[in-house]
Amino acid sequence: MIKSELIQLIAEENPHLYQRDVERIINTVFDEIGGALSRGDRVELRGFGAFSVKERPARTGRNPRTGSPVNVQAKRVPFFKTGKELRERLNTSGDEV
Repeated sequence: MIKSELIQLIAEENPHLYQRDVERIINTVFDEIGGALSRGDRVELRGFGAFSVKERPARTGRNPRTGSPVNVQAKRVPFFKTGKELRERLNTSGDEV
C-alpha cells in the first residue's frame, strides 16, 4: 500500500471527512514521526511498533566492482521494531483474523 492508497481508504471509511483533510492528517502524522526521529527521539505506536534511530559507525568497505577499499562515513538510520499485537496478527492463520 502506498500513501495515496492509505489516504483514499481512510477517506472512504470516514465519509464525514474531506479527502484533503485526511491527506493533511496523514502528512502531519508522518512529518511528526520524521521530525521526532531526526531529533533522535523514539516513536512508539502501541500494538503496532516502535520507530527509533540506530547509529552506524564509520567503517572501511569495499567497492564491489573494483574491490578497492572505500571509507564509509558514520550515519544514523531509521529502525522499526514491530509490536507484539502486530507480530501475533501476522503469524495467525487466515481464518482467525
